[in-house]
Amino acid sequence: MREPLHVLYEDNHLLVVEKPANVPVQADASHDEDLLTRCKAYIKEAYHKPGEVYLGLVHRLDRPVGGVMVFARTSKAAARLTAQFQSHQAHKRYAAIVDGDPEPSAQLDDWLLKDELTNTTRVVPEGTTGAKPARLAYRTLARENGTALLDVDLMTGRPHQIRVQLSSRNLPIRGDMRYHPNAVPGTQIRLWAYALTITHPTLGEPLTFYSMPPWTEYPAQVRLLPAFSVCAGVYFDDDILVVDKAPGVEVEEELYGGLSALFDPLYPVHRLDANTEGLVVFARNEAMRDTLEDQFYRHETKKIYHAILCGTPKNGTYVHYAVKDAQKGLMRLCSRDEPEALRMELAIRVLEARDGLSLCEIELFTGRTHQIRVQTAAIGHPVLGDDRYGDREQNRRRRVRRQMLLAKRLTVLEKTFVSEKELTLSQIR
Repeated sequence: MREPLHVLYEDNHLLVVEKPANVPVQADASHDEDLLTRCKAYIKEAYHKPGEVYLGLVHRLDRPVGGVMVFARTSKAAARLTAQFQSHQAHKRYAAIVDGDPEPSAQLDDWLLKDELTNTTRVVPEGTTGAKPARLAYRTLARENGTALLDVDLMTGRPHQIRVQLSSRNLPIRGDMRYHPNAVPGTQIRLWAYALTITHPTLGEPLTFYSMPPWTEYPAQVRLLPAFSVCAGVYFDDDILVVDKAPGVEVEEELYGGLSALFDPLYPVHRLDANTEGLVVFARNEAMRDTLEDQFYRHETKKIYHAILCGTPKNGTYVHYAVKDAQKGLMRLCSRDEPEALRMELAIRVLEARDGLSLCEIELFTGRTHQIRVQTAAIGHPVLGDDRYGDREQNRRRRVRRQMLLAKRLTVLEKTFVSEKELTLSQIR
């Protein structure tokens, strides 16, 4: 007995469904029932349509791949959606599990040539007759036992594009019988179209649809895929949720708002500056909220940051005192005897230095507002990209528009979590 059609959205112009893995999008030589036929049958039955049902096919997924697909219910919608896909205005994101050791993030640009006789695609030199440009970007969400989970942002839509481009970098997708040289027969491909953003063909509103991979691997990261614009998942259980926050995202507003639809209840227990990226933990019940808040208050958690600093500081422990200027929203250095003075302590270890910059590991022993930014500026080595406490002229000259500060490791409840992100000096001009 076949699975019922999983409809994600429908109106007079659109039908959005979850394509099952191993189902062809349209009729092919296998004569297996295809998704287009199933969707037409659904429309005919649901709306009591007489005669032939119109349903426009505006994009495709490879047969083994599952995930979000949109069909057009009118010719007007079909024309406008087709134009969106052809112009790459429609935005597609995929989850993929690969074998190998990917970069924390990368953009892949290639020229691809399809062989119609063998129905395969390969990477070829630019200028090859018939080849088309292909571009995607990925970020690594997690690693385990020689595999990695990738979040893939597809910028062009070529046949087998993700499978071919990743395989060409020695990152073949698990279960890909066509492009993975060591794929085990019978294994389902670990590639899934989990998000699709389109503009409604008549209303002009952006719409995003999600379909989560039915995988058992990487449960936290898969569960958090819909929050890709604000964070990546790291870990969850009945008590806590740990995420890897994107830069520019406020913890209490955008991050909490994006996560509360996926986890309810949820309680923030500590903060990161909006422009600082990295690990944030939430409590999932009131008892754990109280426990974690007490741990952070007593400084019983361990917080390790990576930062790119201007110049090269001396390795060591630094102590300063500061008061918070609520009106200006910043911390001001002061003497230890000043009323309401807050003690700030951290340790700096230089990992690499060149070209007037240093990649440093910073352990935070106290947790004050803007602490790392204030203390590194106080010793003459501000965080690169920090326009409030740092060197604005150097930030402008090096064309750095975001704060080079990452909450890299966090230890709470005797568990240590590590961000997959990396700061590198090579990314700075």
